[in-house]
Amino acid sequence: MKAAVGDRLIVEATCGTSTRHEGFIMKVDHPDGSPPYLVRWLDTERETLVFPGPDARVVQATR
Repeated sequence: MKAAVGDRLIVEATCGTSTRHEGFIMKVDHPDGSPPYLVRWLDTERETLVFPGPDARVVQATR
């Protein structure tokens, strides 16, 4: 998975949750765009460090 600042991270609903989570990638530490990412979640406005799993995908920002 590769991402850049401004891209969206979408984590799809899994067995234990009923909704998906969306956030904006605020910081990428690795030059190749690999995780972890600092993400600001849209529903809570909180920022967390994320190591995305197989239920996540990156949507590129329009550049």
